[in-house]
Amino acid sequence: MLTDDELLRYSRQILLKQVDIEGQLKLKGSRVLIVGLGGLGSPVALYLAAAGVGELHLADFDQVDLTNLQRQIAHDTESVGLSKVDSAIARLTALNPEVVTQGHRAGLDADSLETAVQAVDLVVDCTDNFSIREAINKACVEARKPLVSGAAIRLEGQLSVFDPRDELSPCYHCLYGHGSEGELTCSEAGVLGPLVGLVGSLQALEALKLLAGFGEPLVGRLLLIDGFSSRIRELRVKRDPACAVCGGLSG
Repeated sequence: MLTDDELLRYSRQILLKQVDIEGQLKLKGSRVLIVGLGGLGSPVALYLAAAGVGELHLADFDQVDLTNLQRQIAHDTESVGLSKVDSAIARLTALNPEVVTQGHRAGLDADSLETAVQAVDLVVDCTDNFSIREAINKACVEARKPLVSGAAIRLEGQLSVFDPRDELSPCYHCLYGHGSEGELTCSEAGVLGPLVGLVGSLQALEALKLLAGFGEPLVGRLLLIDGFSSRIRELRVKRDPACAVCGGLSG
């Protein structure tokens, strides 16, 4: 049940008929793995904690750097040099002490990633490395856990949801294949802070919809965000029957 303090804390979203008490209880009973606590992971973690998701599993092997603070809003100047996981946990606990946090401070290999994904209901990919994204996708497909994937660089962002529980849903590999050579990161190409904030906020929204069971998730759809012109396009994405990752998955 929800306590009086929880009813008050979450009252504005409980007022929504799409959430209500039932949806809030689903959020309270949910566990989410957030991989990457940078520009995308910061708003994801903050909004999921604020919304009352019961358990947040936070994964990042990096430390807070001064160059992060332009966009990674879960951290502050006093956090420079600290583990991003520890910095984020302190911020989330101050925001909502009711939320349980669990940290993964070392890089996740295949075995530890499989274990981490199995332990949660949903995964949010906030990383900026293609090989890690592929590994996360594979683990989610094998565990049949929904994956909310976002990316941002320069003034461009992308967002989609891959749900192996849905027999029509593509996976990350269906869309991106084996990636491309010479992939750039934000440290090389640059990025504007509000853009990652926008993509991360949309990732949090998609996660809440999936966990509470309302709305139309971005399954089979890819949002392309152009921050320069403030335009958003939507592309339909189909599952690849010959996909090396999810092609043999049955409904």
